[in-house]
Amino acid sequence: YRFEPVDGVERYHGNQLLYVSWDHHLMFAAPFILCVSPTLRFSELVDTVIRPLVAADPDAAQVDWLAAEWIKGGQPFAPDFGRSLKDNGVGHKDLLRFRTPGLNTLCGTAPA
Repeated sequence: YRFEPVDGVERYHGNQLLYVSWDHHLMFAAPFILCVSPTLRFSELVDTVIRPLVAADPDAAQVDWLAAEWIKGGQPFAPDFGRSLKDNGVGHKDLLRFRTPGLNTLCGTAPA
Protein backbone atom coordinates (compact mmCIF):
# COMPACT_ATOMS: atom_id res chain seq x y z
CA TYR A 1 0.00 0.00 0.00
CA ARG A 2 1.16 3.51 -0.70
CA PHE A 3 -0.01 6.30 1.51
CA GLU A 4 1.27 9.39 3.25
CA PRO A 5 2.39 8.54 6.82
CA VAL A 6 0.44 10.48 9.41
CA ASP A 7 3.27 10.53 11.95
CA GLY A 8 6.09 12.10 9.96
CA VAL A 9 8.46 14.41 11.82
CA GLU A 10 7.03 17.43 9.99
CA ARG A 11 3.78 17.02 11.95
CA TYR A 12 5.41 17.62 15.34
CA HIS A 13 6.23 21.34 15.08
CA GLY A 14 9.99 20.98 15.45
CA ASN A 15 9.82 18.03 17.84
CA GLN A 16 10.26 14.33 17.20
CA LEU A 17 8.93 11.09 18.62
CA LEU A 18 11.30 8.98 20.68
CA TYR A 19 10.69 5.59 22.25
CA VAL A 20 12.53 4.77 25.49
CA SER A 21 12.51 1.53 27.48
CA TRP A 22 14.27 0.17 30.56
CA ASP A 23 15.33 -3.42 30.00
CA HIS A 24 14.52 -5.92 32.77
CA HIS A 25 12.02 -3.63 34.44
CA LEU A 26 8.62 -5.10 33.79
CA MET A 27 6.87 -2.41 35.80
CA PHE A 28 6.88 -0.65 32.44
CA ALA A 29 5.31 -3.07 29.96
CA ALA A 30 6.13 -1.12 26.81
CA PRO A 31 8.48 1.66 25.73
CA PHE A 32 7.52 5.19 26.64
CA ILE A 33 6.73 7.32 23.61
CA LEU A 34 8.01 10.84 24.05
CA CYS A 35 7.62 14.00 22.00
CA VAL A 36 10.90 15.88 22.44
CA SER A 37 13.00 18.50 20.73
CA PRO A 38 15.96 17.19 18.74
CA THR A 39 17.95 20.03 20.36
CA LEU A 40 17.36 18.62 23.86
CA ARG A 41 20.68 17.67 25.46
CA PHE A 42 20.93 13.99 26.36
CA SER A 43 21.47 14.97 30.00
CA GLU A 44 18.22 16.95 29.93
CA LEU A 45 16.40 13.98 28.42
CA VAL A 46 17.56 11.84 31.33
CA ASP A 47 17.09 14.42 34.10
CA THR A 48 13.82 16.07 33.09
CA VAL A 49 12.03 13.36 31.12
CA ILE A 50 13.25 9.81 31.83
CA ARG A 51 13.96 10.12 35.58
CA PRO A 52 10.45 11.35 36.41
CA LEU A 53 8.88 8.64 34.23
CA VAL A 54 10.72 5.79 35.95
CA ALA A 55 10.65 7.26 39.49
CA ALA A 56 7.96 4.81 40.65
CA ASP A 57 10.28 1.84 40.12
CA PRO A 58 11.99 0.73 43.36
CA ASP A 59 15.38 0.73 41.59
CA ALA A 60 15.06 4.24 40.14
CA ALA A 61 16.93 6.07 42.89
CA GLN A 62 19.90 3.71 42.52
CA VAL A 63 20.46 4.19 38.79
CA ASP A 64 23.87 5.50 37.83
CA TRP A 65 22.89 7.11 34.54
CA LEU A 66 26.47 7.55 33.35
CA ALA A 67 27.11 3.82 33.85
CA ALA A 68 23.84 2.69 32.24
CA GLU A 69 24.23 0.59 29.11
CA TRP A 70 22.41 2.25 26.22
CA ILE A 71 21.18 0.51 23.06
CA LYS A 72 20.01 2.28 19.90
CA GLY A 73 18.84 0.36 16.87
CA GLY A 74 19.79 -2.91 18.56
CA GLN A 75 23.43 -1.81 18.88
CA PRO A 76 25.42 -0.54 21.85
CA PHE A 77 25.21 3.24 22.02
CA ALA A 78 27.43 5.63 23.98
CA PRO A 79 25.57 8.93 24.22
CA ASP A 80 27.39 12.16 24.86
CA PHE A 81 25.33 13.62 27.73
CA GLY A 82 26.43 17.17 26.87
CA ARG A 83 25.25 17.02 23.26
CA SER A 84 21.79 17.20 21.75
CA LEU A 85 19.72 14.24 20.65
CA LYS A 86 20.35 15.28 17.05
CA ASP A 87 24.11 15.51 17.62
CA ASN A 88 23.98 12.04 19.19
CA GLY A 89 22.30 10.70 16.05
CA VAL A 90 18.96 10.14 17.77
CA GLY A 91 16.22 10.70 15.22
CA HIS A 92 12.45 10.64 14.80
CA LYS A 93 10.85 7.40 16.04
CA ASP A 94 14.15 5.91 17.23
CA LEU A 95 14.06 3.42 20.12
CA LEU A 96 16.53 3.93 22.97
CA ARG A 97 16.84 1.13 25.49
CA PHE A 98 18.91 1.21 28.63
CA ARG A 99 20.12 -1.47 30.97
CA THR A 100 21.21 -1.13 34.56
CA PRO A 101 23.19 -4.27 35.47
CA GLY A 102 22.41 -5.40 38.99
CA LEU A 103 19.10 -3.52 39.04
CA ASN A 104 16.40 -5.79 37.67
CA THR A 105 13.18 -4.91 39.50
CA LEU A 106 10.20 -7.17 38.96
CA CYS A 107 12.07 -9.54 36.67
CA GLY A 108 12.85 -12.19 39.21
CA THR A 109 15.63 -14.57 38.46
CA ALA A 110 15.90 -17.32 35.89
CA PRO A 111 16.00 -20.87 37.19
CA ALA A 112 19.51 -22.28 37.55
